[in-house]
Amino acid sequence: MEATKVNYFRKRLLAELRQHARQVGEDQAAAIDTDDGAKESADLSLRDVIGEIALRLGERESQMVADIDQALLRIEEGSYGQCVRCNQPIDERRLEALPTARYDAACQAAIEATDGRTARPTL
Repeated sequence: MEATKVNYFRKRLLAELRQHARQVGEDQAAAIDTDDGAKESADLSLRDVIGEIALRLGERESQMVADIDQALLRIEEGSYGQCVRCNQPIDERRLEALPTARYDAACQAAIEATDGRTARPTL
């Protein structure tokens, strides 16, 4: 991949990293904010459900931060834009849609077809 494209994706990933990192902090703060004046059991239950949802959203955002970190690492290593499974170039349209993509479309489809399981020899 040419240097201008790599630089474009680096800037885009860094912008997304800032956005997701900020969201993680907000989600975590919302999840631990318990001083809302809830007194009745229904209010307490609702607060617990909202807290659980906030934690799950925070986990999702944290995973996005980790995926972006991995993509930035691949940029530094010079392997960004190459499938980590078959080492073929990942189509730039796929990277536009998902800048953190690790696999080309064919390998991603194969992984999804096996439900994420890797084939292992049997005895």
